Parts: sequence; structure tokens; C-alpha cells
Amino acid sequence: MARMCEICGKKPMKGHNISHAHNVSNRRFVPNLQKVRSLKDGRVKRIRVCTKCIKAGKVIKPNL
Repeated sequence: MARMCEICGKKPMKGHNISHAHNVSNRRFVPNLQKVRSLKDGRVKRIRVCTKCIKAGKVIKPNL
């Protein structure tokens, strides 16, 4: 799947936009994904990771 974090598996969620008059329309909550160079299986690879995983230190960055 394209819009999915490769570490935690976070995907888009569904919800509603609700106006002041309580008109309801559908919307998507898309995770904030970034392309990051990371060490995976001993090789440097570019992966799509959510910003929560980057902040938590779950991404192992390569030493250049």
C-alpha cells in the first residue's frame, strides 16, 4: 500500500468534516509520511516512515 508507514503500519483513517450547521461530509486523515534513508537488513534503503516513528527513534539512520 502506498500511504502506509513501513515501521508501525499506520494507514489513512476515515472521518467526517462537520460544519457549524452540522452538515457532515466524509474526509480522510492521512499520516504524515516522509521518505527517509535508513539501514534495513544491513543495507541503506529509502523507506516511507511517519513522523512519530522518526521522533521516537525507531528509524536507524546510516552513518555517512
